Amino acid sequence: MRIDLTNLFNGSNEVIPIRLTLDLSELEYSGYNPLKNGVSVNGSIYAKAGVVYLDCNVEFDFYGVCDRCAEDISKKFSFKLEKILVSEMASDADFDDYIVVESGVLDLDELIEEEITLFLPAKMLCSEDCKGLCMQCGKNLNLGNCSCKKEVDPRMAALLQLLDEE
Repeated sequence: MRIDLTNLFNGSNEVIPIRLTLDLSELEYSGYNPLKNGVSVNGSIYAKAGVVYLDCNVEFDFYGVCDRCAEDISKKFSFKLEKILVSEMASDADFDDYIVVESGVLDLDELIEEEITLFLPAKMLCSEDCKGLCMQCGKNLNLGNCSCKKEVDPRMAALLQLLDEE
C-alpha cells in the first residue's frame, strides 16, 4: 500500500487511517515462509505540531520449526510501530525512529516487511527451556532422556580414571 503524505508534510491536519491485511507469505525466515495467514496492520498517520507520525499495531501468526528440537511451532506475535516520518534529514543524522520519505509517498508494505524481519528473533524456540535433540541418537530431549552414554571430554578422561580406581 502506497500512501501519499504530501498534504501532511505541507501542514494538513487530516488523519490517514490504516486498516489492512498484508500478504507476506513469500517472506523468508531461516529458509522457510512462516507468515501464512497474513499480517494485520491497524493504526493511523497524522500530523501534530508540524510533525508527521506513524502509529500502528502489527499482528501476525508465525508458523515454523524450533531451532533446537525441530518440532513444528506456531506463535502469535504483535508489536507497536511508532515512527516519525520526514521528507528529508540531515546527512549526519542517524535516528532509528525517523523514516525518510523523500518522494512524499510511503510504501507501507515495504516498511512493515522490514520491521517484521527486524522484530523476529534470530533463533525461534518452541519454549524458553527447550532441551533440543540428543547429539548421538537424535531423540527429542523434551520428551524424556535418551539411553545414550554421555561422551567424556578427552581432557577429563584421566580424572575419571582416578575416580574409577576408588
